[in-house]
Amino acid sequence: MEKKKIERINFLARKQRDQGLSDEERAEQSALREEYILGFRASIRGIMDNTYIQRPDGTKTKVEKSKPKPKH
Repeated sequence: MEKKKIERINFLARKQRDQGLSDEERAEQSALREEYILGFRASIRGIMDNTYIQRPDGTKTKVEKSKPKPKH
């Protein structure tokens, strides 16, 4: 994400605390946050795709996405 967009997110957060946001600003903040979260998740996925666990016996296992636990 571009630095200008991150600065805008931070500006809107400060303004929200200090004086509140208009409806347009709230929509912009929501859209920017969603874009930030999507980029963050993509970055973490890239890291996890290249992560391995080395066992005590020396074998390496690729980290895989966990499956949701069934609810009882």
